[in-house]
This record gives sequence, C-alpha cells and structure tokens, in this order.
Amino acid sequence: MEATTSERHASGGSASEPEFPNLAKAFQATAERLGDSVALRDAEQEITWKELRANAAAVAGGLASLGVSHGDTVALMLNNRVEFFPCDLGVSTLGGVPFSIYQTASPEQIAYVCGDAGVKVAIVEKAFLETFEKADIPALEHLIVMDGEGGTMSYEELLAIDPDFDDAAAAEHVGLDDTLTLIYTSGTTGPPKGVELSHRNLLSLVSSIDNLIEFPDEGARVISWLPAAHIAERGAHYYLPMTKGVQVSVCPDPRTIIDFLPTVRPTWFFAVPRVWEKLKAGLETMLSSLPEEQRGPAEQGMQAAIQKIRLEQAGEEVPEAIEQAVAAMEEKMFAGLRAHLGLDQLVAVNVGAAPTPVEVLEFFHAIGIPVAELWGMSETCGAATVNPPEKVKLGTVGPPLPGVEIRLAEDGEVQVKGDIIMPGYRNMPDKTADTIDDEGWLSTGDIGELDEDGYLKIVDRKKELIINAAGKNMSPAGIEANLKAASPLIGQAIAIGDARPYNVALIVLDPEYAPSWAEKQGIADTDVSSLAGDEQVLAAVQEAVDAANAKMSRVEQIKKFKLLGSDWEPGGDELTPTMKLKRKPINDKYSGEIEDLYGG
Repeated sequence: MEATTSERHASGGSASEPEFPNLAKAFQATAERLGDSVALRDAEQEITWKELRANAAAVAGGLASLGVSHGDTVALMLNNRVEFFPCDLGVSTLGGVPFSIYQTASPEQIAYVCGDAGVKVAIVEKAFLETFEKADIPALEHLIVMDGEGGTMSYEELLAIDPDFDDAAAAEHVGLDDTLTLIYTSGTTGPPKGVELSHRNLLSLVSSIDNLIEFPDEGARVISWLPAAHIAERGAHYYLPMTKGVQVSVCPDPRTIIDFLPTVRPTWFFAVPRVWEKLKAGLETMLSSLPEEQRGPAEQGMQAAIQKIRLEQAGEEVPEAIEQAVAAMEEKMFAGLRAHLGLDQLVAVNVGAAPTPVEVLEFFHAIGIPVAELWGMSETCGAATVNPPEKVKLGTVGPPLPGVEIRLAEDGEVQVKGDIIMPGYRNMPDKTADTIDDEGWLSTGDIGELDEDGYLKIVDRKKELIINAAGKNMSPAGIEANLKAASPLIGQAIAIGDARPYNVALIVLDPEYAPSWAEKQGIADTDVSSLAGDEQVLAAVQEAVDAANAKMSRVEQIKKFKLLGSDWEPGGDELTPTMKLKRKPINDKYSGEIEDLYGG
C-alpha cells in the first residue's frame, strides 16, 4: 500500500516482512557478518561481535541449566553497561522474556513487577542487591549477582556453566509472535502495566527506522545511556544496533551524556527534551560570555539563522542577505559548535518522550543540527511517527512509519494500527480490550491533529487537559513547554487550573544552571533551596513567566506561581523514571502551596 493522508487518517505505506524470525537469529547474522569489528565499547574495554555472541551463548547455556526455557521471564536490574547486552540476548536466544527494572525502583515496586511477570530468575548488579533482596518475590529461585558476592551465584559462575552452548540451535525454536520483552509503564495513573512486545513488533520497528534513516552498512555509532527499562533505550540503542550492526558506546552515568558526546560523535542520537534544553542553555551561556566585539555579530548571526529556518518552514523564499549571513556564520561559528558538542557526524538526530518547545528545535536547526521529533509509546514499541531527516516539520512529530496507520477519533484521540502494536498487557485482558479494538486499532490517549501531508501534531494527553471553571479546554503540556522555553532557570514546571478560575504553576529551578547564574549575579548562597526565596531569582523567573504568557492566549496564561526550593528527580515523588510529570501525586503533595496560590 502507498502512503496516503486525509484530514483524519494517514498511512505510512507498506512495510516489508521482517528478514529474520526472531531477535537472536538477526543478531547472530550480524555477528557473523561483522566478526572482529567492535560491537560494544566503554571506558575500559572493546568487545567484538564475535566475542559478544560467545558471551550471549554462554549466558543462554547457563540459564538453560537453571531451567530457563521458552516463555520464562528473567528480570534484569543493571546500570548501563556492556554486560546488559549478552544477558538480554542470552535470555532471548532461549525464547525467554528478559525485562529490565528501573534502577530507582523501591522494594515494593520490584516485588510488583517481578510478581506480575512471574520471575523465577533475576540478574542484579551488586549496587542494587540490597534493595532487590528486600522485595517479596516468592517465586524467585535463582538470583545472579554482578560485581560481587551474594545471591545464589555470580555472573562469572553463570558464564562458566556451559560456555559452548549451541545458540543457533536454540534460536530455531523462537517465533516472530513469541514475546520478546516486557516494558512496564511509568504508572502515572496507577500500578504499572506490563506491555508485552513480540519479536515481530520490535523487528518491524527496526526495519521501518532503518529504511527511514538509512544507516551506513558499517561505521554507524550510537550511545547507550537511557535506562534499559525505557522502550526508547531498547529500540534505539539495543534492538537496532544488535540487528543492523551499529556500534554501541556505553555511557554509565546518564547525567554525563553531554560531556560523553564528543568522545563518540554518534551517527544517530536520541534524547529527551530536557537534554536539548540544557544543551541550548549551555550554548547560549557560552555565547553571552564572548567579548563584546564578538558577541554582537554572533547574536546577529544566530537571529539570521533562526529567521532562515522560520522562512523555510513556512515555505517562503529566503532573502539573499540572510542566506549569505548564515553561510558566513556556518564557517565562523556553527561548524565549530557542532564539533564542540560532538554532533558533527550525525545521519539523524531525534527527540521524543515529551513535548519539545519549538524554540529549542529552531535553535538547533539554526546551527545545523536538525533535531526531529518522533512520537510513540511503549504500546507502539516507542515510535509510530517520525519526522524524516530530509523533511522535518517543526511542531509536528512526523508522518506514520512504513506499515503504520494513524486515524483520529471523533474527539481527536490518536489511534494507531500496524505490526508495531503490542499484543496486549500482561495479565490484564480487560485493559487490553479497552485499549485495542477488534480491528486492531490502539487508542493512545493522546489528542492530535493531522496536516495535509499526514504529519501528526500532538496536542496533549486526553486525560490531562485542563478544563477551567468556565469550561475552556487547554493543554497543560503546551503551557509548561512555553514556561521552560522562556528561561534556562526553569528546570521543571507544572500548570494547574482544572475546574479553577485561572491557571497557576509550580516551578522548580534547574539544579545545574541556577547556581551558576546566581553566582554571576553576585548571590552568595547558591543552594537551590535558598535561591527559591531570593528576590533576584524570583524577579528573573517572573520575567520568564511574563515572556511565556505573551505567547499564550489570556485563558492559558499563568496568573501566579510558586517557586519550590527542591529538585525533582526522575523516579521520585514528582517525576516518573522517564521524566513525565506525576500530576496527581504533585497535586496531592503540594496541595497547600496550590491552595495558597488560589488565595487559601
């Protein structure tokens, strides 16, 4: 079928059937093709494809001796490290179901997901062993510990059980529609749901992404840095590299990803919006600190480049003077900035998992880094629409991938169909039936719009729309994006106004940018908790709120805000591990502050 579009329906056209019947076979073919080339790197070692296959086979042999077989689940609680790859591949080789647990999970959360998954075997890093052992997992029989003693055996002991295991023969018994992994949702509205994804789901996604981005046959590079429990990490930095032969560099601490980029110079880089916001803030700070004779021309050049992007996006002709100004800046500054960031060898670069302010996207396009939004959810293998590198439309999340159809329900809810759609939620047939209809259409809970080219724009989550006391509907995500784009001082923001007469906001300072900004202003105490009460900081945040309000309709504007003296950490009370706002818990935790904003 060819790509088609209408006001309420868009198709990405036909997709090819997966080349291999399962992940293990696809990986084994890659390992045979690339042999002694480097598959994995970290600060201390390089592992070839041949070595990786041998390690994965040894893991499979060891687990098989422990009784792991087709359909059995194995829990992994590991930081980003090279050993994750053979562990996950080893389980998959047996037709087992590996799944990852967030490193920030509590014993209660660990017990819930392991109980729901039916875990009998777990592989846990020593750093998380104490927390893991506090979890009540009655069915657990074998606990394999990495980096130390404890549990029932070490990782090294597992590898030594059957190092010559026949991985090719084992993989013959795994089918396309067998379950490949479980992704447990963030649980913003209740207990996490176990999204079951099949080999067909993930291999179809990888094929579509590979056709869209066209990675080179050899030499492509990505960075593993997101949690392995996140579908974006699995798709972008695991399934695609293992099946297409992309070299993976492992960043052990996600907080250092910005510094890590120049050591790898990735071919494809995916990051959540906060990373791009921080990069933009850092570059703007660097430019503002230039000597005055350099700062003026640099700022003028940036404005010309942004103006060029806006004209191109609008389909308008770019005046010759702007073209020349941008060409001059490319030589004088932009090429150097890309090299400084380590983003000068990109084939494609993407952002997703949350709304990204258009101003952030414009900034990077202006300096020659065409950051493109994509959209999806765990239930769609992480991506259903992607802006193609050669035709990015800012403010949209792109058209459907090949093999994917999008339609809008009467209320604007986005529905998706295709081979990337999960078979269902584990142990939750009722929720599966509520989410996927008899024709295979999955209701996403997102409200969207389609343009004439089939590009999708996400308005907001259906259940998160603010409906104020006057009955006006608003997108909190859009309001929050405007607030964060208005100043790098603002790290997080939540808009509140449902059933209220006007909107207010709780705002959290950026824990990295705010102290350095305060120091330059001559503020002695740069601790974030102190800065939240500083008059200079409050005045600067008020300026940002005013600037954001100027971009919004009157009904959307923030009338009052409260600056909180705390940091919101992923996996904490306010943010999920994937950095989504936990709206109800935030409303409950800060109910006193919210009521004060509405006059008590």
